[in-house]
Amino acid sequence: MARLMRDDYERAADIIRTQYGAQLRVGIILGSGVNALADDVSDAVTIPYERISNFPRTTVEGHVGRLVLGTFEGHSVVFMQGRTHYYEGASMQHITFPIRVLRILGIEALIVTNAAGGINQSFHVGDLMVIVDHIGLVNMTGLNPLRGLNDATFGPRFPDMTRAYDPALVALACRVAHDNGIPIHQGVYAGVAGPSFETPAELRFLRAIGADAVGMSTVPEVTVAHHAGIRVLGISGISNVAILDAREGGEASHREVLEAGYQISPRLMKLIRGVLRGLDA
Repeated sequence: MARLMRDDYERAADIIRTQYGAQLRVGIILGSGVNALADDVSDAVTIPYERISNFPRTTVEGHVGRLVLGTFEGHSVVFMQGRTHYYEGASMQHITFPIRVLRILGIEALIVTNAAGGINQSFHVGDLMVIVDHIGLVNMTGLNPLRGLNDATFGPRFPDMTRAYDPALVALACRVAHDNGIPIHQGVYAGVAGPSFETPAELRFLRAIGADAVGMSTVPEVTVAHHAGIRVLGISGISNVAILDAREGGEASHREVLEAGYQISPRLMKLIRGVLRGLDA
């Protein structure tokens, strides 16, 4: 695939502006099984990804593949109903293309949701985890989305990743969860390439290096968002629990992930609503 240039991002942003003229403030990426979170947007404008120049297509069940723009909890927001994953065949630069387009459109904060496998043995299916840090195994092995020429109009050549997940947003999410009686964990998310689920040995390795949950998304998006100066809040819905020994029986499946998403959705919606209400405070 050809390398994307600033003009490509601007062209996509212009297409979105022709249909939704307000400056956006918050972007929200919806993971597997939680597309219904965008149903309550006021004065909604819906744009399928295929109508936006260079926007990557999603081929995974449970990912609708469209933007929903409008007003939500007093903010001008854009929901991404579905994302493209590296395992679908696009380059890292292409799967993170929407993040830079949304930055051009004005977003200051990004809420990233995902379905993740629980590695921490205290986690259960249906739990929520606020991400405090990540282990980007794909980033670390040469597929960092910032690889190649750096565009200084987005961010620095060597971005510091110490606070990739905004501490104030993490604290806000935990406070909202506490005030609303929503059980919540804080933890480290391990990002892998997929699409195969991890072997028991791989899961034991991830647990040993400090991961609490594992998934096939999020890390590239967060890397590009943080590089561009966007504040990030990451929330994982625990959709299955790690099988650390093949003798335990059972197996992971995408159907299990989708079903857990429906279970998680109401609490995730309440949490996101509360975070948006608390942003200005």
